[in-house]
Amino acid sequence: MSSKPSLAKGTRDFLPQQSRKRKFIFKIIEDCFKLNAYQPLETPAMENLTTLTGKYGEEGDKLLFKILNSGNYLNEVSEELLHSKNSNALISQICEKGLRYDLTVPFARTVVMNRHLITFPFKRYQIQPVWRADRPQRGRYREFYQCDADVVGSSSLMYEAELIKIYLEVFKELKIPVQIQINHRSILEGLAIHAGRPDLFIPMTVALDKLDKVGPDHVVEELVSLGFENDKVQNLLELLTKGKLEDFNLNDKCIVGQNEIYSIIEYCISAEIDTTQVLFNPNLARGLSYYTGTIFEVIPVGIIMGSLGGGGRYDNLTGVFGLEGISGVGISFGADRIYDVMEELSLFPEILNANIEVLLLSLDSEAQKLAFGLCCQLRKEGIIAEAYPEGGKLKKQFKYAEDIKAKYIIVIGDEEKKKNVYKLKNQQTGIELLVSLNELVSVLKS
Repeated sequence: MSSKPSLAKGTRDFLPQQSRKRKFIFKIIEDCFKLNAYQPLETPAMENLTTLTGKYGEEGDKLLFKILNSGNYLNEVSEELLHSKNSNALISQICEKGLRYDLTVPFARTVVMNRHLITFPFKRYQIQPVWRADRPQRGRYREFYQCDADVVGSSSLMYEAELIKIYLEVFKELKIPVQIQINHRSILEGLAIHAGRPDLFIPMTVALDKLDKVGPDHVVEELVSLGFENDKVQNLLELLTKGKLEDFNLNDKCIVGQNEIYSIIEYCISAEIDTTQVLFNPNLARGLSYYTGTIFEVIPVGIIMGSLGGGGRYDNLTGVFGLEGISGVGISFGADRIYDVMEELSLFPEILNANIEVLLLSLDSEAQKLAFGLCCQLRKEGIIAEAYPEGGKLKKQFKYAEDIKAKYIIVIGDEEKKKNVYKLKNQQTGIELLVSLNELVSVLKS
């Protein structure tokens, strides 16, 4: 007995109507990338685990999907290791590859491997799926698309401003109200120095990143348990609550980050980029295992959903693969969350619901052949046309036209065969026009 078909947890099917909506999102993002002179690039779905591990922090490494080696992969494993039930040790013996976790690390690997074929600064965009062994929940999937734009080979803050501009242009086109939050790793490092515990920088940022979720009392408790003095923690929270960039001139390290954010805003102003949606958020601490400078995150306004995108500057990422001194900065759009937000807010254009411009119906088998011929002629003119595959009962054919949301229908019968004129019916308005082939093409194109 065959088992009932099911989807892997955290994945989704996209039927034609849903797929058209996703492609609509991809096209708007891709068109913006192209306009800003980014070039297309693709990388394999799987990478060597040595490429992926150690780039996303300890938690990120746990979320990597590993691929079992082919063949008898247990053949070389010792009996002792098999009986130890040490999964981490076993993985290193039986898995050499994994599914990519994001697009940035594979991009860095590609740059290093192809550095002699690349002209720097190199601007690339990439729209491909990634995989994470995360717990599926609203807005979080195990397979999802990322749409990335990165620049490597320049430390100019002009590119941070350009990426802010891309975010603003895309979300304006998609009609999603957003807030672009910005912070800087140097400011976070400066806060740890100011609190007297630079050695606890990473655990401090992990705790601060929870501030909006768990509240200040819980964060104070966690920081004190880490080893921070209570009065220093209270001072930190007071600074973070005020959240004004001008207040973060606490030490030389903070001032580095502060000045860079000021410079980015100046670039935006010089290019007449509206910065009213750009907000400094000193709590923001995403991806610190490889971000070294500015950090971005895009939050939707008026709807409860996780971030719709994020990114930042990474000065040392290519260095991991043997190419030192290549600075990079990039952003990513979370296409699946964008899709969910647009569905919830009913932002997709109605036109995406209808794919077929005109459906040709027929009264008998001879008329059906004529309908297919006419269908092919219309396609030559760039019109999306379809012929119903059988002639005969119109009730069934009308039902099909309604189900697929065809914009227009034409019924082919004896009159159409004799006179080569066609009665074109608008399915929305009910208006009918009697037209020749040339007139038909003209009406459908208009």
